[in-house]
Amino acid sequence: MRTQVAIIGAGPSGLLLGQLLHRAGIDAVVIERQTPDYVLGRIRAGVLEQVAVDLLDEAGVGDRMHREGLVHEGFEMLVQGRRHRIDMHLLTGGKSVLVYGQTELTRDLMDARSALGLATVYEASDVTIGGFDGAKPFVTWKQGGREQRLDCDFIAGCDGFHGVCRASVPKSAIREYEKVYPFGWLGLLSETPPVNEELIYANSERGFALCSMRSMTRSRYYLQVPLTDKVESWSDEAFWQELRLRLDAEAREKLVTGPSIEKSIAPLRSFVAEPLRFGRLFLAGDAGHIVPPTGAKGLNLAATDVKYLATAFIEYFTERSEAGIDHYSARCLRRIWRAERFSWWFTNLMHQFPDEGPIAARFQQAELDYLLNSEAARRTIAENYVGLPLTFGE
Repeated sequence: MRTQVAIIGAGPSGLLLGQLLHRAGIDAVVIERQTPDYVLGRIRAGVLEQVAVDLLDEAGVGDRMHREGLVHEGFEMLVQGRRHRIDMHLLTGGKSVLVYGQTELTRDLMDARSALGLATVYEASDVTIGGFDGAKPFVTWKQGGREQRLDCDFIAGCDGFHGVCRASVPKSAIREYEKVYPFGWLGLLSETPPVNEELIYANSERGFALCSMRSMTRSRYYLQVPLTDKVESWSDEAFWQELRLRLDAEAREKLVTGPSIEKSIAPLRSFVAEPLRFGRLFLAGDAGHIVPPTGAKGLNLAATDVKYLATAFIEYFTERSEAGIDHYSARCLRRIWRAERFSWWFTNLMHQFPDEGPIAARFQQAELDYLLNSEAARRTIAENYVGLPLTFGE
């Protein structure tokens, strides 16, 4: 088989790239090692910046998102038992975010690809890539006990943090930056109405908590927990009790509890690989970077990677210009590091770091005091939360 672009990974990044390329008349095959049900079973973020919303519209898959997504013009920060609203709409000149679960977004992209009859390979085992340092890249995999091969012009590595694409790059050609945080997020998804119309970020002496949602009938809650905790040790009752202890009286009164649909512990890390291009191989999304979920940047960064990459491929195939692919890594990394900085800062602002001693706690208190009492500081957090424009600083 042969195609113009081989896309490794059928998560949101890979599917979105495939959709954008199809609309530009560029042939692509998506290769995924898991089943469609497994991909849809991943519980991930659900806060979309305007840049991501616009890109999904450009890809022609935004109708259900606009019907069912929840527009949020602000969020609340709970500090020392008091709530403070960050009015993003006011502070950013009318910008907002859209709450729409990644699972639903992925389903929309899957359905669109299936309806168009575009080539997608699921349950591909032993995926390998090669030739990307020359003019003839290729992908091989096994399916039904038979080895398959796909020749292509470019490979897009959209296969996540543990995927084969970044792992196939020679160690000498890549530099990795990483910070692992000393805690994780215990997340619980439930068929219950959210405790508040907007997200609540809680800085509590017992640890961070986040009250989020996927819809007006489905809630997502998180608790900061030690990395040594096991999800099996947390019953639903224990989770709800601990969440109550980290909220204010109003939220405790309004909290509706119920059985968990899904419960898991996710470690927090900051990670960036440089560069993101290796000959004819390009990394996008989690394959090239990870951000702590505090700032809701992971999915949005992946979407902007895809925007830059799709534009670069379209320029190459329609205009025979290599400018986009030559500048892909640098353009992405500038935006990535800005989002990494914000996510690192917001994580440090809202979580407890008991090992860093009492002075760190006092620094955090002073930072929060400044943030919540300075319009300029609130504008900074609002501007970063809604997402910086693609052309910011260019």
